[in-house]
Amino acid sequence: MTQEMITAAAAGTWTLGDLRVNRIGFGAMRLPQDGTAFDPDAPPGDRDRAISVLRRAVELGVNHIDTAAFYFSRLRSANELINRALAPYPDDLVIATKVGPGRDASGAWMPHATPGQLRGQVEENLRQLGRDHLDLVNLRIVGTDSLAERFGALAELREAGLIRHLGLSNVQPHHLAEAQAIAPVVCVQNPYGLGVRAEQREFVRSCGEQGVAFVPFYSIAGAGREAGGNGGAGAAAGAGAEAGADAAVLAVARAHGASPAQVRLAWTLHLGEHVLAIPGTGNPDHLAANVAAGALRLSEDEMQLLDTAHRSTA
Repeated sequence: MTQEMITAAAAGTWTLGDLRVNRIGFGAMRLPQDGTAFDPDAPPGDRDRAISVLRRAVELGVNHIDTAAFYFSRLRSANELINRALAPYPDDLVIATKVGPGRDASGAWMPHATPGQLRGQVEENLRQLGRDHLDLVNLRIVGTDSLAERFGALAELREAGLIRHLGLSNVQPHHLAEAQAIAPVVCVQNPYGLGVRAEQREFVRSCGEQGVAFVPFYSIAGAGREAGGNGGAGAAAGAGAEAGADAAVLAVARAHGASPAQVRLAWTLHLGEHVLAIPGTGNPDHLAANVAAGALRLSEDEMQLLDTAHRSTA
């Protein structure tokens, strides 16, 4: 079977609250611009290409899209591209967004929203997406301080019917416990991947025990973050633990006739049924390859090899 015939269903499913999604989703961060995300000088992405990629993602069975109102370039907004491409939305499509951070019209970052400002951010997402409620809103934070007031403000909007489910982004275990005491949390969205934040493995496991989805971002880009990454093709130029992880990825990729990016995604999905993936791309070929990674099955020996390389980066 060619990768163009593999759909997101091959990765299996998970339920976010009462919303069942395929475990391979799509991240919209890279759609508004070419080059580095959030760079005010980055050239806007091609509008028709972005719309085409979004529609193709849904055709390939993707029913979980991650976005945010602060995903925009000089001319493009991820939310409005999603609206233009997919509205009226399929009944099974889950759109997750984030609040907390904000950018001004020039693209510069502003201070994170206060509890009183979060409603405005929620309403902006509603407006841009053309919806009367948001399926899932993740509160993104920075630092270790209490999130109780901010999460409590979102819990009130959930009670008011503007939000269906709540999640957290860029958090630590104590934040999850704090939020769970206020309202149900259906997912944690943190930076994590093969060779990235290896110390979080216990948190990944703990989320699964609590029935909370773990949704890693930068699982392909790794240290490249907003600039993207090569998926592990840089071992020859790397050094130390990072090069070791790349070498392990390349070895497994060759054995399966797969790309390093596909191996990284497959490793992520093998961490547990509660782990979802939201790789993003503006390239239709990369989209098909990312979705096809959900069908890649790694052996116990391959997982041990990759896990050893992952732990060596901690």
